[in-house]
Amino acid sequence: MVNMDTIAAIATANGSSGVGIIRISGEEAFPIADRVVRLPGGKNRLSDAKSHTIHYGFVCEGEESIDEALILLMRAPRSFTAEDTVELQCHGGMLVTRRVLEAVLRAGARLAEPGEFTKRAFLNGRIDLSQAEAVIDVIQAKNDYALRSSVMQLRGKVSEKIKEIRAKILLELAFIESALDDPEHISLDGYGEKLAEELIWVERELSALIRSAGNGRVVSEGIRTVILGKPNVGKSSLMNVLVGEERAIVTDVAGTTRDILEEHILLGGVSLNVMDTAGIRSTEDVVEKIGVSRAMEVAKEADLIIYVVDSSRPLDENDERIMEFIHDRKAIVLLNKTDLEPVVCAGEIAEKSGHEVILISAKEETGIERLGEEIRQMFFAGNIDFNDQVLITNVRHARALEQAYESIHMVEESIRTQMSEDFYSIDLMDAYETLGLIIGEAVEDDLVNEIFRKFCMGK
Repeated sequence: MVNMDTIAAIATANGSSGVGIIRISGEEAFPIADRVVRLPGGKNRLSDAKSHTIHYGFVCEGEESIDEALILLMRAPRSFTAEDTVELQCHGGMLVTRRVLEAVLRAGARLAEPGEFTKRAFLNGRIDLSQAEAVIDVIQAKNDYALRSSVMQLRGKVSEKIKEIRAKILLELAFIESALDDPEHISLDGYGEKLAEELIWVERELSALIRSAGNGRVVSEGIRTVILGKPNVGKSSLMNVLVGEERAIVTDVAGTTRDILEEHILLGGVSLNVMDTAGIRSTEDVVEKIGVSRAMEVAKEADLIIYVVDSSRPLDENDERIMEFIHDRKAIVLLNKTDLEPVVCAGEIAEKSGHEVILISAKEETGIERLGEEIRQMFFAGNIDFNDQVLITNVRHARALEQAYESIHMVEESIRTQMSEDFYSIDLMDAYETLGLIIGEAVEDDLVNEIFRKFCMGK
């Protein structure tokens, strides 16, 4: 356990609420609580009370009573930080919680830095670094998929898989070192071939985790979605329907949308970062031409393209250009304005674009639920099983996995070229140590500080 001073912070969000919690953690947590809490009826001090008990009392400063509160006591190591912890559960509200916090600070605590409670949980061995990072992911989760994935990481699913792979590598490292130290009793003859077979499993596991990072980014950050189509096909109307309010300007004038409008929405439990773009067409208008160019650029980087077609207008060369562009990309085609007399056949569009066509009416808000189902099927069906699959949602983890994979590949190359066993050991150790960075072994202080600096105050 790492011994540090006693910290305190408001652990609930600012604003009016039923309850406001001030958390105190450290060696002096109980004495500080004694200084600010009066128990009714002349009861004993909180310092004499048992762990994991709740008491009723008043938070005071001098003779002034600030608020009545419930006081939750947790003795080390049976707390989140693995330190003595006291939580003062007062009435919610910015003024009262701030007054209680100020009293606690004047009684001897220091104001906690952002994420310092979780940082202490990590430094005291209560959780590893990947679990600590999952705490902020749970708080910032934007959809059910992200929440479930973050909770799995918080429960140690990523840690378990990383430790399993490292244990396999460590076993081989130990054998090589033992053989090099005692060649008379431990032979390395034919070991290269045996090691190559053992590394097949390691490489497969690393590869699966690296591949999952694509889905992981989509889960945690949302699907980068671009709406494409000719002018006046209903792109902005669709955007407004998806957002649930009038965010994009809708007129009958072609070329109204000239810049990119981006919104984060939740559709059928899936997070989308949706960008409404300028209508794709040949134009002499300088500003509109820039808008069309930008639309095509963001579409190249999109995870999903929603191509909107006006069912009441014939296809033209602009449609041909868009269909050619999306043919080999992940896209959904929406045949809009189905409330009008159609002149375009869905089958023709499906054949030319290479994608399924969904009939919608942005005006009457029909077909939107089908769109959500198609997106969910396209990105998640059959690919993510939260019961047993480990999903990498953290960029830092993904980079470490890629570096470890490269080190394992170097070992295989050394075996193929019949290099000495010392080379095996060097690259195996690189892979072992790199994977250790994910769970926080031998991690540098600057990286730890950077990770926890992203946390909110009180967590």
